[in-house]
Amino acid sequence: MSDPYQISFAQAFLCSAFAACFAEFCTIPLDTAKVRLQLQKKVGIDDGVGLPKYKGLLGTVKTIAREEGISALWKGIVPGLHRQCLYGGLRIGLYDPVKTFLVGSAFVGEVPLYHMILAALLTGALAITIANPTDLVKVRLQAEGQLPTGVPKRYSGAIDAYLTILRQEGIGALWTGLGANIARNAIINAAELASYDKVKRGSWTMSILTYSLA
Repeated sequence: MSDPYQISFAQAFLCSAFAACFAEFCTIPLDTAKVRLQLQKKVGIDDGVGLPKYKGLLGTVKTIAREEGISALWKGIVPGLHRQCLYGGLRIGLYDPVKTFLVGSAFVGEVPLYHMILAALLTGALAITIANPTDLVKVRLQAEGQLPTGVPKRYSGAIDAYLTILRQEGIGALWTGLGANIARNAIINAAELASYDKVKRGSWTMSILTYSLA
């Protein structure tokens, strides 16, 4: 039986990519603060170093805005949008086609939960594999503010970062950290999409049953 709520891959990709890009634009200041805090060295008692530059989430946001300008909080937004278009669009857009492939196009009835989880794991892994270069460039640009005063920036922008990494480090460098990225994003995708799909279909079933009994 065909799903009356089924939409095409192109529709799912475009809607998911747009929503993910909007969320990325709104939240990237928090992501930039997170990256700066992660890259900041912990100060030990005997290090002979002053107090850490960044303290807490809000303190880091204020410090970046004060020292580098408020636009610095959106460093990496271009590759961030590249990432969300690819990762956000593919992980959701491919979910239903992959799930249908796993159970077979002739399958009738409720899709088993383990098939939903497997489909989400596969699409999350595939999407981040394709999007990994954008993730790498985004983090590199966000980290630029960590450079000491007077040290020139390595990259003038997103496109320059892609080209510079390719030229200086080789194409394989764009997939640095891929294993960890796959593990993280595949699990997140499985938890999000499989649970949402299960709850959503349960709600539809309950709605149909309620309508039938009315």
